[in-house]
Amino acid sequence: MITASINDNIIYKKDKPAITLLLETATTKEIRIVMRETQEMKEHSAPKPIVIEIFEGEILFGVHQKELRLKKGDLIALDANVPHNLLCKKDAIVRLTIAKTDSINRVNKVIS
Repeated sequence: MITASINDNIIYKKDKPAITLLLETATTKEIRIVMRETQEMKEHSAPKPIVIEIFEGEILFGVHQKELRLKKGDLIALDANVPHNLLCKKDAIVRLTIAKTDSINRVNKVIS
């Protein structure tokens, strides 16, 4: 059994989103992304399918030339290699599920 809390030790960084690996299972990595209003993650894609949950706040999620307004409780799933971007509209906590074979370093490079 593995446990973690999305609410523990939340730190909003001034200059860029904060990325934290919450836990790793046999098949996935669960990552918390903490974003302040106006922070963004420029267009990028993941090598495997991903799931994004808005745990708190609100973001504009760009995908397929559309902009979706996602708020607390919303989920979105993307296939591998789908370009997307995030713009925080209201301080947000985002849960990102990536494949075990994917890397948290790749996610960190998106905000660099």
